[in-house]
This record gives sequence, structure tokens and C-alpha cells, in this order.
Amino acid sequence: MQAIAGLPQTGVVARSGLYRSAPVGYLDQPDFINAVVKIETSLAALDLLQALLALEQENGRTREFPNSPRTLDLDVLLYGDLQHHEHGLTVPHPQMHNRAFVLQPLLEIAPDCVIPGMGAAVKFLQQCQDQRLERLAVSLVDKGGA
Repeated sequence: MQAIAGLPQTGVVARSGLYRSAPVGYLDQPDFINAVVKIETSLAALDLLQALLALEQENGRTREFPNSPRTLDLDVLLYGDLQHHEHGLTVPHPQMHNRAFVLQPLLEIAPDCVIPGMGAAVKFLQQCQDQRLERLAVSLVDKGGA
């Protein structure tokens, strides 16, 4: 969170609690810890993505195969009302509406969130009720995070 807040022309506006979820795709790995942050930035969407990918790399992220274990995974879920698709960047994130580990923390900080071109995020969360998700008692604020 501190690193994201430290990106040029960027500030963290809100952050969710932490959520534990089972891995998706490649299952032979530990559970994930998930959170969503809302930022304000004047970076273009692709520039923001590149900055986030650099943070992943600085934190030891490698990409051995799809859904492989990782130290950090940062995604651009939404970028205002933008609907955009080009190589490497699609917003809204193409799978966010299928993932409780995205929707629950998103709705925690933006309860009226609408996914551009799709509709209210809350209606998609209702369709993900079978996905295991646990809100952790500890928060980033408790640990001195940004």
C-alpha cells in the first residue's frame, strides 16, 4: 500500500480489509491474501499498469506459468468509467465479476460500485456465494500500512 501511495501523481483514497481466498486455476499453492484499494491518479491507465508491474517485480514476482504462485499480484480492476481493451490491459478487469475475492473487498470500500458496461458489482457478488472467502481480523492499518 505504501508503494502504491508512493507512485508518481498517485494517492490511496480508501483500502479494504484483508481477505483470504483459495487459489484459482493452479491449486497446488497456499491461499491468497486479497485487498482492494481505491486510488486517485493522473497516470494514464497503461502507465499505471506498468508502474504496478514494476512494483510486483521489485517484490520478487516471477511469471513461470499462468496462475503460478506469486509474491504479489497487482491488477487494475477499474479506471473510472473507462472500458478499454488492448494487449496487456483490459478494464474493467475481465474476470473481476466472477471473483468474490475481488468483489467483496471492492464493495467494502465502494458499496455502490458499478462495473462499466456490466452493472452493479453487488449483483455479481451474489453469484459468487459458493467461493470460500474469509475476512481477516488484522488490517493493513493495524500493521502500519499506508
